[in-house]
Amino acid sequence: MGDESGLYPATGWHIRGEMGGFWTQPIKLLDGLWFGLDGKWLGKDVTAAKYTSGHGYSRIDYSGAVQVRRTDFVPDGLRATLVGLTLTSATAKTVSLDVDAHSELMSSYPWGWTKPSAADANLPDTGAYTNGSLNFRDRDYAAYVGSSLRPTNHALGPNHRGPQDPAVICPADGTTPARCDDSLVGKGTGGRLTYDVALKPGREQTIWFAVAGSDDGAAAAQREYNRALANPGKLLQAKAAARQQIDQKTAVDLPGDRLLQQSVEWSKQNLADSVQEARNLRIRDVNEGKDYPAPVGTIDTARWFGAGFPDYPWIFATDGEYTSYAAVAAGQFDTVKAHLKALRDISDLLNARSGKVAHEIVPTGDVYFGSNQSAGNTDETVKFPSIVALLWRWTGDDHVRDDFYDFSVRNLQYVYRELDKDNDGWLEGLANVERSGMGAEKLDSTVYLARGLRDLADLAASKHDRKIQQWATARAADLESRFEAQWWVPQALGYADSVDDPANPANDNTPIFQRHWTGVTPMEAELVRPGQPTSPLASSEHAATALTQREKPCYTGEFGLFHTGTGPTSDAAGNPGASCDPVVSQVKSERSIFSLNTSIMAVAEGNYGRLGKDQQQVYTTGNARIQLDPKVWETPGAMPEIAPSPDSPANIGRPFYDRSMSLQAWGTYGVLWPVVHQQLGVDPDLGRNRIAVVPQLPAGQTKVAGSNIRLGRGSIDVAARLAGKELRTDLTVHNLKADFTVGAVIPVGAKLNNLTLNGRATPYQIVTTTRGTEVHVTARGSAALRITLT
Repeated sequence: MGDESGLYPATGWHIRGEMGGFWTQPIKLLDGLWFGLDGKWLGKDVTAAKYTSGHGYSRIDYSGAVQVRRTDFVPDGLRATLVGLTLTSATAKTVSLDVDAHSELMSSYPWGWTKPSAADANLPDTGAYTNGSLNFRDRDYAAYVGSSLRPTNHALGPNHRGPQDPAVICPADGTTPARCDDSLVGKGTGGRLTYDVALKPGREQTIWFAVAGSDDGAAAAQREYNRALANPGKLLQAKAAARQQIDQKTAVDLPGDRLLQQSVEWSKQNLADSVQEARNLRIRDVNEGKDYPAPVGTIDTARWFGAGFPDYPWIFATDGEYTSYAAVAAGQFDTVKAHLKALRDISDLLNARSGKVAHEIVPTGDVYFGSNQSAGNTDETVKFPSIVALLWRWTGDDHVRDDFYDFSVRNLQYVYRELDKDNDGWLEGLANVERSGMGAEKLDSTVYLARGLRDLADLAASKHDRKIQQWATARAADLESRFEAQWWVPQALGYADSVDDPANPANDNTPIFQRHWTGVTPMEAELVRPGQPTSPLASSEHAATALTQREKPCYTGEFGLFHTGTGPTSDAAGNPGASCDPVVSQVKSERSIFSLNTSIMAVAEGNYGRLGKDQQQVYTTGNARIQLDPKVWETPGAMPEIAPSPDSPANIGRPFYDRSMSLQAWGTYGVLWPVVHQQLGVDPDLGRNRIAVVPQLPAGQTKVAGSNIRLGRGSIDVAARLAGKELRTDLTVHNLKADFTVGAVIPVGAKLNNLTLNGRATPYQIVTTTRGTEVHVTARGSAALRITLT
């Protein structure tokens, strides 16, 4: 993790200034790797002319008398990064190539403010030169740097940061200087390797360098180093081939929205870029950085979707749960399963099988938040059964259901046992909005509990566990029957963010309305109810009112949904924006646009068939632009955590040690799920051998299509078109045997005149859902549905 010129400014804030550089979980290896040509450093003396984000690699082109192309990638399955320098000269010449490396062998935990802190835990590195490579050590942490070429010279010393010497040290706090090179906790050392490289006229020559390491001693680090350099070209081909396979899954054609099509392409790569792995995680509850007890056990291997980079590359429950919806739509089932396994295994060790899901786990195994002794986050415990059900429905794999069923049951038994002290059915505890002033019972926890109960009941029914099925169904029915009366706030034209003010005993379930983004969740989370169309918790009437309200400038900015909308408030900060309702909130607005907030709104709009330019497309476009628009992106192709917003300035103008994440996995939810599940209408229930494909064309568009959409062990291709008065759905099935429902959502104002399936008249059903009027027919496989409209 560096900048687009090939330099390495001190980055990140968990360990201030140390979150960039080269990492192999759970340790950091280097602050950076710098290249100099004939005494001129690339990125400073020789400017970068072009930066390219590729599928699985990055590339920087430098202009000069000698053309240089730098290619960086991480080979799958190796604890190493490979950097290839391709040199081209118009004339024959020998150039001197200097390579500087500065180590910083340290663990991803402790952090800057914990006890002990990173400064307490970090020890000085030592450096050595052995057999053509630089070797750095700190206890069992080791890093190797070098090339398959033999250096002509080398040097060791405390600096060696290329053009970033002498290092500017980041302050302990504040934002000056604007750019620095190392942190106050840095205790690394450095080295230089020098090579003489003979170039022939007009012929490219590529030299590969490896940075490899291990937290298991020098011998393990050297093995990774040797493997990386054994055949770098072959490893790059393998990486490209693996990413090509990802690209070929869920390949969409959206002629009416090419930006969204491109965002689907890159969102699949963002998910793959986010995957992390660590071994021998020693699980302990560090109590938000205050304690450092003995581990309660060890997890041999964990694999997960890293939440965000550079500061959050570790395991989060709620991030992974949102990300799973995007990942199944992209066909990335294995990582979803691995993430669920990591959460379950760590949570059971940490919490003695209570059923509570841990919130935040560092790759060392240190659990920052989410033990039985801490408040934890209620929403992520009730979400877990839904992700199990999601993966089971998309894969049809009963082993998935069976493996996670017991934990899913214990999830919901735990929350009712421990988090409903007043027995009113609304759970207490923290949730997604980590802000003061909220009541004890949160809206999003309520919504996701309703979904989780229905999903657990569905899993239980498939296992013939009538006791759990009846328990979950009864709880769900009770919650749903009381939801609107408790949570709807008519004067706000929306749902309360929370209820039950703990500071006021007289406030027993009085709604508290603060305009947080979680007010959209009743429209976002779909509930699967037996014998009924899948639909969100919110009533259609209230959903239409609430979504229309959220589309207004009080809640929505250029790139999507604000964290906390504007309006009357008693907070001293006052109201900096428009007012869309008369309710006086007790908190200030927060006009920061998180890619997750925008995703939630995009999905909610799609659940109610609101796919127009002033509806869902505002939010899918917002997330796509921060990922792909050169005017606002931070890293081309990477969707960040926060968009440029009125209350959150763009990262690009902020110090590297004071930025939000440049890549955040959860934003992909607002791209892949709306396209695959809502526009293409893919809704599998392979646990019961059923697949529904009921597309909806966005208003004003005439075609949406997707190919190689992975379902179970096979795939489908889907195309929906409007040609004059004919609405067409084409389904092609590959290696799948299931009961298919094929259909379409009829455009508003149109009526069905005639229908054929594979050229023949066929029985059909008209089904009213929250998306609109749907036409359903039964098919045995590949199908061509034609609907003539009037």
